[in-house]
Amino acid sequence: MEKKERKIATNRKASFDYVLSDRFVAGMSLRGTEVKSLRNGAVSFGDAFCILNNGEVILKSLNISTYDQANIYNHEPLRDRKLLLKKQEIKKLDRKTREKGFTMVPTRLFFSDRGFAKCEFALAKGKKTFDKRDSLKDKDMGKQLKKMDY
Repeated sequence: MEKKERKIATNRKASFDYVLSDRFVAGMSLRGTEVKSLRNGAVSFGDAFCILNNGEVILKSLNISTYDQANIYNHEPLRDRKLLLKKQEIKKLDRKTREKGFTMVPTRLFFSDRGFAKCEFALAKGKKTFDKRDSLKDKDMGKQLKKMDY
């Protein structure tokens, strides 16, 4: 049976700024107006990141714009959002983030086949400037090779 995921947004800057390793998918604890804004695609990653706090994974600095028709019942665009994971996954993340240089960066948002909003995030290590230059060189070479095929 094929699962249908509806993409909301992707964080393309994450793969440029970080070396991504393990990926996790988590549900998100959201309010109704946030879900409606996500359905409209009104989200930007900016400097979004995840932290561990008292055995919970919290998504910080994700900007979900306010919903225009919600009037006084709207949400705060930059509020902290809890990610829903199993205890074993949280323990694994805790061990990994204690290692030097690892952080958790959201990579994409999507709606699952059942309509739930999900966040995919990855354990990441920051790239140095020369690594970023290498990434750009590889990207340019790929574009040039693609042009030559035609």
